[in-house]
Amino acid sequence: MSEASKPPPRLILASSSPYRRELLARLRVPFDVVSPDIDEAPLDGETPEATAVRLSIAKARAAAGRIDDHAGALVIGSDQVATFDGKQIGKPGTHEKAVAQLQAMRGRSVEFHSALCLFDSRTGDVQSAGIVTRVRFRRYSDAQIETYLRAETPYDCAGSAKAEGLGIALLEAIDSNDPTALIGLPLIALTGMLMKAGYPVLGVA
Repeated sequence: MSEASKPPPRLILASSSPYRRELLARLRVPFDVVSPDIDEAPLDGETPEATAVRLSIAKARAAAGRIDDHAGALVIGSDQVATFDGKQIGKPGTHEKAVAQLQAMRGRSVEFHSALCLFDSRTGDVQSAGIVTRVRFRRYSDAQIETYLRAETPYDCAGSAKAEGLGIALLEAIDSNDPTALIGLPLIALTGMLMKAGYPVLGVA
């Protein structure tokens, strides 16, 4: 069988996030989803960028290890760490914590460190990248916070900012070289990685 006629490798998304699944679906390629199930706690003294990159690689490797026929697969791992006032901020989890996050961030800037990994289980090669998105929040009112949270319930989003939904109304500016990075899966970087690995994103490698 010639290289051109070989089927493309299996594509696996190492994530339980519905947002990342929706993003990857934009590329219109078949893929499977495997939850990586890893400890996502940052290490002592680790920078946000390093945390995100390390976890994206760990997720890809963990997902590859959870399937029996991963030898011919390309596994995508991604992670995001948000920082505000020099400290990492996570997913609020509750309405009260989301209110507190959004009150603290109004009129201020937050950095979202999105990392991506493509693990080629055929060769063991790892491609990784980190993308920084700087977001400036508007000076919204407490009433507007409540309206937003009741509409979106973004308690599983870092910084309570669901930019792909009504959360965009809370933002004054977004600075990034990959607009999908803020949502959680940098598609521009991923497309480049897939092409480098010989995956036919647009029908041909």
